[in-house]
Amino acid sequence: MKEDQRPLQQRNKSPTSKLFTRSAAYVILVLLSYTLGYLSHTSPPQQQQLQPPSPVFQLADSPSQLDNFRVTAPCANSPLPPHLVFPTILDRVFNGSSPYSNFPPPYLSSFLKQRRIKGWGSYGAVFKHLIKRVKPQVIIEVGTFLGASALHMVNVTRELRLQTQILCLDDFRGWPGFRDRFKDIKMINGDVLLFQQFMQNVIYFNATGSVLPVPFSTASGLEKLCEWGITADLIEIDAGHDFISAWGDINRAYRILRPGGVIFGHDYFTKADNRGVRRAVNLFAQMNNLKIQTDGQHWVLDTSLAKHN
Repeated sequence: MKEDQRPLQQRNKSPTSKLFTRSAAYVILVLLSYTLGYLSHTSPPQQQQLQPPSPVFQLADSPSQLDNFRVTAPCANSPLPPHLVFPTILDRVFNGSSPYSNFPPPYLSSFLKQRRIKGWGSYGAVFKHLIKRVKPQVIIEVGTFLGASALHMVNVTRELRLQTQILCLDDFRGWPGFRDRFKDIKMINGDVLLFQQFMQNVIYFNATGSVLPVPFSTASGLEKLCEWGITADLIEIDAGHDFISAWGDINRAYRILRPGGVIFGHDYFTKADNRGVRRAVNLFAQMNNLKIQTDGQHWVLDTSLAKHN
């Protein structure tokens, strides 16, 4: 047998020492890899850092971004004169006849109260303040329910001896669960009788010559009014109170507001704060260089006071 010629120190190394050397090298390699990975994760390249979103007020400097917030449904080339507003609604919505004619039909009489009025903020001083200042020929109310605000505005215009036409835009369906609070509003075959009770209220207050319902959703109704060339001097927004609903209503209503007119609404000071109506009003005013005024619980945007850059 050939004699082992390796040096004595190499011959004396055991398998255990070899294993220990390899294990130590592996552990060191793992630690180095982890350290390098941690450092590279905590210190990303400068160009990969996310930039915060642009503040809302910077949108005014970017027309392409601003256009994403606008309503672009087509409108008539010229507005109708005020004296044609009611005839146009009667023709296009009610086939040329008054919805109040022979109302209520016999089968409904027992389901309706002679009068049933309920509203929120419907008698605030803001109505008289604005009507006295604007002297509107046409008022559009967006969100009517049982007509409390509209009928109050009828009384104010009569007191001021104004010939004012009021359009009440509402689908007259209420909201899910509203009959838990209004159990006296009857329902027939799933059809809640809000629209019929509204009309009964108008008849009771002898306001059929001043008030016409437009029984559609606020979005579709406002777009049709714009398409038909119907505009108003004064518009009240008091329908949906969430941000999306209020934002859509304000934008669409603004398109049918006569130059120098006023748009206003309720619920500016609520628990929702910037999650609801107030957020929509603030954003709209900011984007259109309008000054927000308040009157009680109501917000007011007077286009005659628009800020010019």
